[in-house]
Amino acid sequence: MAKKRVPWEEYLDKISDMLDTLTDEQRENLLEHVSVVKFKKNEIIYKEGDLPTNLLCLVSGKVKIYKDGVGGRPQIMRVLGETEYFAYRAYMADEPFITAAAAFEPCVVLKIPLGIVTKMIQENAHLGWFFIQKLAHDLGQSDERTVNLTQKHIRGRLAESLLFLKESYGLEEDGSTLSIYMSREDLANLSNMTTSNAIRTLSAFASEKLVAIDGRKIKFMNLQGLEKISRIG
Repeated sequence: MAKKRVPWEEYLDKISDMLDTLTDEQRENLLEHVSVVKFKKNEIIYKEGDLPTNLLCLVSGKVKIYKDGVGGRPQIMRVLGETEYFAYRAYMADEPFITAAAAFEPCVVLKIPLGIVTKMIQENAHLGWFFIQKLAHDLGQSDERTVNLTQKHIRGRLAESLLFLKESYGLEEDGSTLSIYMSREDLANLSNMTTSNAIRTLSAFASEKLVAIDGRKIKFMNLQGLEKISRIG
């Protein structure tokens, strides 16, 4: 009799880096508790103030991590791509979420109870080190983004955000177009500016032949020029 296929089995390779740190017994135990959740575009994954209960791994689609700022205008803190783990820092800090998460586009997330993950960390130094490295990387990225968004001028912030999206999501087959189509509002929230300033600055970049715009598609025309603007702030 053929083995019954579980709903998340096709995504198993997406968490292979974490599974490789586990013993055979731990791996079997963890896989018994994995579940898969699908989210629609713009659907909330978790809210600020919620209590964390599950380790999440994005295996398909794109996710934004954001926080409501002054006047209710959200600030996008991080953007996530495939095979990124999230929603566990607050649990390890024994506090509710201080950010929220939502789907940029339809996405698939693997969910693992954090109680099980924590028990395995206590038993397995390799798994503990795995998450220490993840947290250290996220902290470094957060520190860099904070400096860029508070010290750079509007042009520098938008240029930095476009380069950040390129690094996070890559380019389409043409080698020039960002593989994420963001609303101007989301681009503004990522760049710590108003939507009107984002629209105006992006239009200026287009007139200077730094980018080409087709609706929500953004194509890099002069990458070195954007890098220079980002660098000088």
